[in-house]
Amino acid sequence: MFKVHIFYPNSPGVRFDMAYYTERHMPMVKARIGAACTGFSVEAGLAGGAPGQPALYVAIGSVTITSVEAFGAAMATHGAEVMGDIPNYTDAQPVLQISEIKVG
Repeated sequence: MFKVHIFYPNSPGVRFDMAYYTERHMPMVKARIGAACTGFSVEAGLAGGAPGQPALYVAIGSVTITSVEAFGAAMATHGAEVMGDIPNYTDAQPVLQISEIKVG
């Protein structure tokens, strides 16, 4: 199993519509990936590691997938739609990382 993490960097004045992201964007992403997506999660950044420090990321989304190839194929087909939806919920530039799940 693999995870695609989507990090949304926090900065002063960053716009992020958590309701839209959780209720519309991520379910759409899951649907476009299809059976290769076994689930997703969304985290809202609360704080950094030091007292009073802001969270590094305003939000982190994760999509659990069965294979990197299936994710690549889904993004080749639906990537423009997925990426085109980003301005509907944020002005942050997302950073992606694909990881292999070693312990779950």
